Amino acid sequence: MQCTCVRQTDLPNTSKLFSDLIYRFDRVSDLYPFPPNDLGALERAARFDFPDDRRAATVRALTPLNQGNPSLARLAEPGTVAIVTGQQVGLFGGPAYTIYKALTAIRIAEELSERGIPAVPVFWLATEDHDFVEINHTWVFGPDHQPVRLAVRQPATGGARPVGGVTPQDLPIAELRSALAGFPFADEAVALVERAYQPGRDMGSSFAHLIRELFAPWGLLLIDPMTPALREIAAPLMRQAVERMPELNAALMERAKELEARGYHAQVLVDNKTSLVFLLENGQRLSPRQAKASPADLAARAHQLSPNALLRPVVQDYLLPTAAYAGGAAELAYFAQSQVLYEKLLGRQPVAFPRAGFTLLDQRAGKQMARYRLNPTDLFVNDQTLREKVAQRLVPPGLKGELDRAGDTVARTLNELSEGLRAFDVNLVSALETSRRKIEYQLGKIAHKTAAQMLLKNEQAQRDARSLHGLVFPEGHLQERLYSIVPFLAKFGPDLIGDVYQQVRVECPDHQFAII
Repeated sequence: MQCTCVRQTDLPNTSKLFSDLIYRFDRVSDLYPFPPNDLGALERAARFDFPDDRRAATVRALTPLNQGNPSLARLAEPGTVAIVTGQQVGLFGGPAYTIYKALTAIRIAEELSERGIPAVPVFWLATEDHDFVEINHTWVFGPDHQPVRLAVRQPATGGARPVGGVTPQDLPIAELRSALAGFPFADEAVALVERAYQPGRDMGSSFAHLIRELFAPWGLLLIDPMTPALREIAAPLMRQAVERMPELNAALMERAKELEARGYHAQVLVDNKTSLVFLLENGQRLSPRQAKASPADLAARAHQLSPNALLRPVVQDYLLPTAAYAGGAAELAYFAQSQVLYEKLLGRQPVAFPRAGFTLLDQRAGKQMARYRLNPTDLFVNDQTLREKVAQRLVPPGLKGELDRAGDTVARTLNELSEGLRAFDVNLVSALETSRRKIEYQLGKIAHKTAAQMLLKNEQAQRDARSLHGLVFPEGHLQERLYSIVPFLAKFGPDLIGDVYQQVRVECPDHQFAII
């Protein structure tokens, strides 16, 4: 696997807060307790006391979902820390970055353990904080690299609620098989999905089976916050959050103002009416207002409460001895707000660790990039712009030289004319500049039409541009943010996960372009 690093700031839509966190930590050191991508800082973050009774209770609660996983016994040992990541339980594994999150947590745990601090990777199954419509679809591609959306055929109804169950006939397995037809490992990839999505399993359980099978060699522990025993363990913290809600909201509002004053953004808008908790009733998350529940009611039913996005990581790290959380840009931005909750409720906060990011290409795509002299960042554009870039590379060097020389000659002549006019009558210079813009526009138009004509005459180049765009920047998204990992397994085979794992680098936050 040949990898090229791309700075996060060269990717589309990188936020200022995330950019400063990973490249200019001095600017946000008051918002995050530890710098990212620093194993020395991670060692410091791993030194804290975690209650033995809570550790034992959490391990017991995790046992049914992690039978036979050796990491469970390690987590039970005093001093072992957790390296946590997590994701919504999307259809067929959700976006590929879900896999990269898990691999990052595994790599961090491995390297920390090698430094003498026992650590285990943990994957938080986000089964409670979204609607079914958010996770009932996925995107794949076939040999032509064009995006295909697959969705559950009969989505559950009833509005906002946790992950619902579906019957096997509702799942787009046949569509998946059709989309992947032609890939060398398509049968194996579809079989993986079918083993996970069995009759009697809801979406959360199916997702868990898929993740468990993919990461069996690495001892990745799974945690489902909907487990009743875990909710009982978290109840004291949830009760405290309810009782201190006005104080916590005030702190969050102050932090939001501070972030905005510094040119950053607040992930969650908070006001004095915002609730940090929801009540779980009949499989639905209800706001206190919807449930008509008073603070006293909520406190009395703390084991039935679900945290909002800002409180959720605090609950996670109350349950687990977390030293680091591996997440994406948006998730890590939450930590800048949640810091005030950590301080008031937990007294510690883990390292906010950027997950590894990959764009996976085959050898053919790599050769196409070389043929058209395209850099990775050239590909983060819409389909039309990429075709124009490819077209420009098709113009014969001799003809391109003539066009460039014509432009240089015209520019030089106009510059000389401008000097002459300035000496004769300065008012004429403005008129010349207007004409210059028109002349340069027409020359550029000729160059553009020449390139476009070359592309029209080259059907292979058109196909190459379409294929590259579909693979690298489908639907205007980074590959890892749209496509499931399943088509990549169908394309590259079951060893792909291990191959990508070898490229995860704890010390570097950059995105990687990988040619396999």
